[in-house]
Amino acid sequence: MPSRRREGDQPPVDARRRLGESDGMFAALPLALAQFGDPRIRRVLLKSLLLTLALFGLAGGLLAWLLIGSNPCGIGPLDYRCEIGTATGAAASVVLGVLGLWFLFPAIAIGVIGLFADEVVEAVEARHYPAAAASGRNPSIGRSLSLGLRSAGRLILWNLLALPFYLLLMVTGIGPFILFFVINAIALGRDLGEMVAVRHLEGDALRRWLSRSRFRRLLLGLGAAVLFAIPFVNLLAPVLGAAVATHLYHSETA
Repeated sequence: MPSRRREGDQPPVDARRRLGESDGMFAALPLALAQFGDPRIRRVLLKSLLLTLALFGLAGGLLAWLLIGSNPCGIGPLDYRCEIGTATGAAASVVLGVLGLWFLFPAIAIGVIGLFADEVVEAVEARHYPAAAASGRNPSIGRSLSLGLRSAGRLILWNLLALPFYLLLMVTGIGPFILFFVINAIALGRDLGEMVAVRHLEGDALRRWLSRSRFRRLLLGLGAAVLFAIPFVNLLAPVLGAAVATHLYHSETA
C-alpha cells in the first residue's frame, strides 16, 4: 500500500540535480521560495514573525527609553538633551533610534529562527531530500535555544565591536553600509549553515564542514544580509535563509 503524503508534501523534486546544473545559490532560492506554500513553512513563518515582532517592540521601547525618555530632558541613562538643545537632541535620538533598530532586527530575527530552524529544515528535507529527512536528528530545545542565543549574541557583539569603524566610515557615505553587509554576511552565513548541519553532524565532523564550506556560507550570508536590508522582505528573510541553507548543505553533501 503506498504511503500517505504528509500535509504540504508534493511529488519529490530532484533538487540535487537542479542545484548541480547552475550556481547553487541561484538554484536554491527559487526552490526555497516555491515551498512557501507548504503549510509547515507558513506555520513557522507565523510563529517566528510574531515572536520577532514582539521582541523587536520590546527592544524598540528600551532603546527609546535609553535615548529619549518621557520629558524634554529625558529620563533614560543617556540623558543629554538639555545640554545640546531639545531640537538637536530629539533629531539625534530619532536617527540613533532608527539606526539602532535597523542593526538590531537581523540579530533578533536570526535568534528567533534558531528556535524553529529544525522545522524549516525538516520540511525542506521531507520535500526534496527524503533520505536525509529520515536520518536527520532534531536538536533538543536546549540546543536550539543555544543556537538562537549565540546567533543573536554574535551579531550584536560583532556590530558593537565594529561601531568605531562605522563612525569613521560615515564620511564616505556608503562605507557603513558596506561594512554592515560584510559583518552580517559572515555571521549569518555561519548561523544559517550551522542550523542545518546540526541535524546531521556533530563534534569534529561539524567543525570540518564549517571549515570547508566557508565561501559558500559567506555567499549565503551576503544574500541573507541583503534580504534583511529590504523593508517587508526582511520579515521573510530568516525562514527563507534557513530553507536556502538547507538546499546548499545538501548540494555539498550529495
